[in-house]
Amino acid sequence: MVSVANEEKFTPPADSVLWNKDFLIGAATAAYQIEGAVNEDGRIPSIWDTFSATPGKTLAGDTGEVACDHYHRWPDDVELLAALKVGAYRLSISWPRVMTQDGQPNQKGIEFYRELLTALRAKGLKTYVTLYHWDLPQHLEDKGGWVNRDTAYRFAEYADMISKQLAGLVDAWATLNEPWCSAMHGYGTGHHAPGKQDVVFATQAMHHLLLGHGLAVQHLRANDPQAQVGIVANVGRGTSTDSSAAGQRAAWLFELQHNNWILDPLLKKSYPSALWELWPGAEPTILAGDMDIIGAPLDFLGINYYFRTNVISDGKHGYTEVDLEGVERTQMGWEVYPEGLRHLLVGFHRDYPNLPPIYITENGMATDDKVVNGEVDDHQRISFLRRHLAAVDAAVKAGVDVRGYFIWSLMDNFEWAFGYERRFGMIHVDYATQKRTLKRSAKLVTQFLAERAAQ
Repeated sequence: MVSVANEEKFTPPADSVLWNKDFLIGAATAAYQIEGAVNEDGRIPSIWDTFSATPGKTLAGDTGEVACDHYHRWPDDVELLAALKVGAYRLSISWPRVMTQDGQPNQKGIEFYRELLTALRAKGLKTYVTLYHWDLPQHLEDKGGWVNRDTAYRFAEYADMISKQLAGLVDAWATLNEPWCSAMHGYGTGHHAPGKQDVVFATQAMHHLLLGHGLAVQHLRANDPQAQVGIVANVGRGTSTDSSAAGQRAAWLFELQHNNWILDPLLKKSYPSALWELWPGAEPTILAGDMDIIGAPLDFLGINYYFRTNVISDGKHGYTEVDLEGVERTQMGWEVYPEGLRHLLVGFHRDYPNLPPIYITENGMATDDKVVNGEVDDHQRISFLRRHLAAVDAAVKAGVDVRGYFIWSLMDNFEWAFGYERRFGMIHVDYATQKRTLKRSAKLVTQFLAERAAQ
């Protein structure tokens, strides 16, 4: 253990909820970002294999073909995870790894997750498993992907199969990770796989993602009744430097499309009507009974939060993003704004009487970390985590039922369209050698958790 100067300690104040041993502190990853082994043991192509192999789609042409080689190195990674003293690990299952094109279980792929989950449980770690972290099988995209209603039914079949195979090894199932990104970046802006650019596609994809979620919930509850069942949404804080009514409406609209577009159907069984003012003519086709399926009760809601967006009115029915000057930013260019997390949590608690318990399932930041004399001093990340944990504590003190916090990410990994340049990990990965090096943030988190356990 390195010696730590007092001013650098990660330790929260004495009255913080973080000292409660029941408050879960974990680390998170996703399959395509760390596993590699894209052509091994029967895994079939995903939309991210296709997208990242398409020239110009990812920074430096990076792909997830090798990533962190976690598929082969998972026993060592589990040891690293356990040494951090975190209480839980959030991972995702690669749909293309566990299911064949004709919908049959791929036992070699399933066995990988069975062994991994068994090892995590043996270390005393709680297992938080996401079914869909963006890696749709390519053969389903070839038939329209999430714009095609059939994909929701295929997702439900996958959820049914894998929850039967892994029942008893999972503490909490999340159906989807960040449906906003899957729908908007995948089918609206084209920034993510499959790279489509049509808001009509995006809104229909969102409806089918949420329908797939609701159908999957039924199978998860039936097949693994001891496990918690939820979903993970990425949320964003929108503000405006324009105090006029138009400026404030612009900020409201930003949050409406980023947050309420997902949370209203889940918790109110309806889409916000103002979405169709923002996106005229983009209403999805909704069949009778869909909203009741989507709005099935949840055991928990996962919240991913990273930054604030500043907007002004576009003079019509929408908004334009305008970057603030002189604010702290991460390597991604995202503003560091912890207050946004507190604000959003308190607002959700106010606006949704049936809000389930919340876990912060992702929060973290990218920095251009380098190993110097065997050490990685990621002081900005340490400050980032400390301030965002303080924001969570403030939300809890305001009455919000937040039960845990997962740091994104366990290790540096494939950051989607940004490839390997942006480093989010508590553990540094040398991609040439696959050597893992604990960053200072990891050591401080471990030190705090050891102190907490000793109390």
